[in-house]
Amino acid sequence: MSLREAIKKVTEAIERAAKLTTKTRKALPKGVFCGPKRSFPVHDCAHVRAAKVYLKRSKFSGSTQSRIAACINRKAKALGCPGKIPAKGKGSFEYADLTPQEQKIFDSDVFASTRSLVEQSLKNEGMELDFGCEEC
Repeated sequence: MSLREAIKKVTEAIERAAKLTTKTRKALPKGVFCGPKRSFPVHDCAHVRAAKVYLKRSKFSGSTQSRIAACINRKAKALGCPGKIPAKGKGSFEYADLTPQEQKIFDSDVFASTRSLVEQSLKNEGMELDFGCEEC
C-alpha cells in the first residue's frame, strides 16, 4: 500500500468516526468510555484527542481528572494513539491543535454528555464526578 493510499484510508476512517450517530454511540460498549454517564468516548484516536481537549478545558477535581486522564491514556496506548496527557489532565492539547475532522468530532453530539459535564465543571470548579464503580 502506498503512502497516498494509507493517508486516504486514515482520512476516510476519521470522517466515518465524525459521522458517529447517536444510535451508533449508544451501541458502543461501556468499556470505550472514560467518564461516568458514558462520557469521554475514546474508541479511536480522533475521539481520544477530542476527549483530551475536553478534559483540559474542564475544572474537575484533581482526583476526577486523574482518573479520566489515566483511562484516556490507557485506551490511547491500546489503540496506538500518540501523545500522553499528564495525570491531572492539564496537557498541551488545545482545540486549535485538532484537525478539521477532529474538530467536527469535538463539536458533535457524540460528546454531548462530556460537553455537559465539562460545562458543569466550569461553573463548579473542583467538581468531583461519581463514577459509580471501582474498575472505571
